[in-house]
Amino acid sequence: MNSIGWNAFFEAHFAPYKEKGYEVARVAVEHKHKYTLYAACGEITSEVSGKLRFEAKSREDFPATGDFVVIDPRPGEERAIIHAVLPRKTKFSRKSPGELEKSMEEKIVATNMDFIFIMSSLNNELSLRRIERYLVLAYESGAKPVIVLTKSDLAENPAATKEDIERIALGVDVCVTSAVTGEGVEDLKKYFAEGVTIAFLGSSGVGKSSIINILAGCDLQKVSEISEYDDRGKHTTTRRELIILPSRALVMDTPGMRELQMWEAGSGFSETFADIEELAKKCKFGDCAHNEEPGCAVLKALDEGTLDAGHLKNYRKLNREIAHFNSRNDALARSAEQKKWKQIAKLGREISKNKLRG
Repeated sequence: MNSIGWNAFFEAHFAPYKEKGYEVARVAVEHKHKYTLYAACGEITSEVSGKLRFEAKSREDFPATGDFVVIDPRPGEERAIIHAVLPRKTKFSRKSPGELEKSMEEKIVATNMDFIFIMSSLNNELSLRRIERYLVLAYESGAKPVIVLTKSDLAENPAATKEDIERIALGVDVCVTSAVTGEGVEDLKKYFAEGVTIAFLGSSGVGKSSIINILAGCDLQKVSEISEYDDRGKHTTTRRELIILPSRALVMDTPGMRELQMWEAGSGFSETFADIEELAKKCKFGDCAHNEEPGCAVLKALDEGTLDAGHLKNYRKLNREIAHFNSRNDALARSAEQKKWKQIAKLGREISKNKLRG
């Protein structure tokens, strides 16, 4: 099991199930109502038990790609029933794209990964602000982020772009790569040890599948040609899938994300914008909003050119977005609580009426 990322963290949580004779497996692919699992007996198909489905309160309670699950295998049938999902060590989530605000449903992208490779193509589509957004959610997941810049063969000055990103991603490894020339691939291989899980995240066409194929030494993932007009690769990955490489490392290739809305961000936001938050400690007033206040260390750094204006603008934007989410989430929780007690009160009235009639 070590070859699929099993470790002491999961072993401790599995112990009570092991005593009852259950086995464990890892979710490789999540289908609509079924799952493909990596188990001790090999690759098998499964579905959740009726009890798990009944007790699930939200989408988060169901298995997701990367999860370790408790199973009852059916010998000789290459299938199993999932009875429980073990606690997640790490989890990358976002708000479901295109959903109405009133739903605020969480979309789990990947779980139990050790590293998150934030992929961005070195072409006209590269955005420092999008990378910052990915960093917030990557830090929040609990996994370690690594920024991978692809298609260096299409860039005029990849070294300069790398320096720009290193200034906003303090302490994060930034690797420049090319699937065409092979540049930087050796630098990535140090992460791919046996049992290590890496999630590849990025917009459509940034070259995730191409890099995975090079690391695997074969064409595991389908890749489309790059348009000669706009140098953007066509998106080919349509589902989240956990793939075992020859090195016994595991990778999760995910569909490209055109929309990446904040789900939650606490320490992730602080880590991404650690430079601004460190400057804020030097402001004259503790409640400084960094707008026009006198003695603002953040504005001083901006005037002196030691703080990037775009970096600060995105800090304010994401801060507002997170505050809005928290406000909406609190309102939805209050509404749900009120609805619950109204239903209880209504049920109580109906019981009282029935007693009087009896």
